[in-house]
Amino acid sequence: MSQVTSAAAPSRLPSRHPYRLPSRRLLLVAGLVLASLSGVAPVSAAVPAIPSASSPALPPPVRLEDRVVSGRLDVVVEDADGRVTSYDVSCAPDGGSHPDVRGACAAVEREMATGRDPFTAVAAGSACTMVYGGTATAHVTGTWSGRRVDARFDRTNGCEIDRWNRLVPLLPDLRG
Repeated sequence: MSQVTSAAAPSRLPSRHPYRLPSRRLLLVAGLVLASLSGVAPVSAAVPAIPSASSPALPPPVRLEDRVVSGRLDVVVEDADGRVTSYDVSCAPDGGSHPDVRGACAAVEREMATGRDPFTAVAAGSACTMVYGGTATAHVTGTWSGRRVDARFDRTNGCEIDRWNRLVPLLPDLRG
């Protein structure tokens, strides 16, 4: 008669049998040896350390004013002919004398959603195309998401033209 064994029964193979899998400890040691020989950081180094009592386990909460798109901006535009136009825009709640308040708020919100601060000047030393977009200028002041805004815009090169165009319709569309 043959004897039937269940799957839960322990293996009767000797501990050094060639078909027995190595222990976890042996695999860890082998991995560390191979990593040290190849110059690669061991896998255990990629595991984050348990935070200490002095370091926070979670990132700080997002400020409410950073989640809610709100603000009040005053915009003064001088076009290429020297005419000055000024208007104000309020977002959340929408209002102001701008001809397209919702579009202006959406333009700023769209830029903020990409992670760019639309009111930051072009970085010094940026490689910009030498395209001249005219003499129009704009000055935007006010507050946005709890921060003071005092930004100047012009169209003197490709970077500045792109920065201006990203905020259309807050700034007038001069593309054509």
